[in-house]
Amino acid sequence: MSTVLIVDDERDITSFLGAFFERKGHQVMKAYTGEEAVTLVKQRRPDLVLLDLRLPDISGFDVLERVKAENPVVIMITGHGDVSLAVRAMQAGAESFLTKPVELAHLGAAAERAFEKAHLRQMNLYLAERRGAVPARALLGSSPPMRELAAQIDLLARSDRTTVLLVGEVGTGKGRVADAMHRQSPRAAQRFVEVNCAALTAASLDSELFGVEQAPSAEGEVYRPGLLEVASGGTLFLDEIGDLDAHLQPKLLRVLEGKSFRRQGGTREVQADVRLIAATSRDLVAEVTAGRFREDLYYRLSVMPINLPPLRARAREDLVELIAHLIEELRVNLPEGPTELDDDALERLLKYSWPGNIREMRNVLERAMIVGRGAPAISAAHLAAEVRDASGLNVEHHVPRTLAEVERQHVDRTLRAHEGNRTRAARELGISRATLIKKIKEYGIESGQPVPTGGLR
Repeated sequence: MSTVLIVDDERDITSFLGAFFERKGHQVMKAYTGEEAVTLVKQRRPDLVLLDLRLPDISGFDVLERVKAENPVVIMITGHGDVSLAVRAMQAGAESFLTKPVELAHLGAAAERAFEKAHLRQMNLYLAERRGAVPARALLGSSPPMRELAAQIDLLARSDRTTVLLVGEVGTGKGRVADAMHRQSPRAAQRFVEVNCAALTAASLDSELFGVEQAPSAEGEVYRPGLLEVASGGTLFLDEIGDLDAHLQPKLLRVLEGKSFRRQGGTREVQADVRLIAATSRDLVAEVTAGRFREDLYYRLSVMPINLPPLRARAREDLVELIAHLIEELRVNLPEGPTELDDDALERLLKYSWPGNIREMRNVLERAMIVGRGAPAISAAHLAAEVRDASGLNVEHHVPRTLAEVERQHVDRTLRAHEGNRTRAARELGISRATLIKKIKEYGIESGQPVPTGGLR
């Protein structure tokens, strides 16, 4: 429900317009003088002000000037002979104007646009207020679904022996959530070790996770500890667990069930005091059905699954908190970059569908802070073209694409932007160079195979 302040000294008009907005479910306030209007705007901060140009004490111009600091959304109401004055009022800050007698169809359309702008201004104010919020909370947001998700994460963080499975599209913040869970857990003083199962070959991942033990020699037993030992007492985060090679799956299952393992080439049992958090962008149920992932391992991992929604499915207030958090994070290395957003830039950020999720949003904001260095605020001109030109994702214009298609085009586009430089492209994508090379081969990007272009700007 929005609030509307109607300012006119003709009581018949205020009653008529008030009844119109009340029928639509809005809360209506009325003022019959300019002074009364100024007081109500400052005290109640209405979403919309319908302001008559001619008032008995002060003019509509005076009211606009005196409430400028409150940044209200104002529609000017004027007689036919005052149109030139109404145009001046718009230059002074009014959103639009209507002539008397007011046509309700025109009023309804103008009011809807005004409510949208008022809500956007509230979002921008909220953005400024959320800077410096607790990172884990800011990463998720404060809408009811995300508060519930945050409560689940807090609960699991304290249950430091429970295995957690984080599920979500690429870039939804699974690694950040895993790190936040570790920092909130009783294991926070120990190590947080991360490994991407898709970034290494099966043999390399085997030795990385479980370590290597050689036969005894004259110098004694020789071994290299794996990450399960390095993370002892702390947390091991296995990203993209769906890519874990088939021969490593039973070894990991044994760790989860028996809390022990053997190094490569070893014969004795090594104890594993480690909390495991796994993450995947794959549908593990489908992988189990297809025979590519062990069913018993899946059930061991999914004791407490946490689903992280993509940005396009999150509420606007959640996105605002995330934007504030990322700007706060970026300003450490970009102290000269603008940290404010004008209304137009914020609106475009909120409309964009973010196929690359948090990772893409961070890249877009980083670019905007670099390009806008010295400016008072980030404007639409500082945003990447695909964000600047976005009209929002809706069902009518939705183009069905698999996650692989989206990723393939995003990798190809990033490579082109860096003129084929794999190191720079991998850095922007937030993956290792080895993972990028693997994806180039997997998607045939260098072999001349076509990259789908439908729907991804």
